[in-house]
Amino acid sequence: MVTCDSRDTQSQNQKRFPKLIIEVLSKSVEGFDRGDKFADYQQLESLEEYVLVNTKCQRLDCFRRNEEGIWFLKSYSGEQDKFQLSSINFEGKFLDLYEDVAF
Repeated sequence: MVTCDSRDTQSQNQKRFPKLIIEVLSKSVEGFDRGDKFADYQQLESLEEYVLVNTKCQRLDCFRRNEEGIWFLKSYSGEQDKFQLSSINFEGKFLDLYEDVAF
């Protein structure tokens, strides 16, 4: 989770205004992360991006909220060299993200 909200500096143990949330998927909770959990996260006004990291293959699903408040999906796969996390203006490489991961 990444927060840029000054209100989150008031507590070391709890953050309430995330800008970016990243989940590493597992077989047992993937449906929950994509469904009910994401529905709950969409209620957070501060959240701009929700990213799901696949563990079965090189794939990132980046859900982004646009200026109208509509969520859209941008997927990245290992066929692409790079991926972007728009909410924090970050560009990364799949080789680095999946370093030492065997599928």
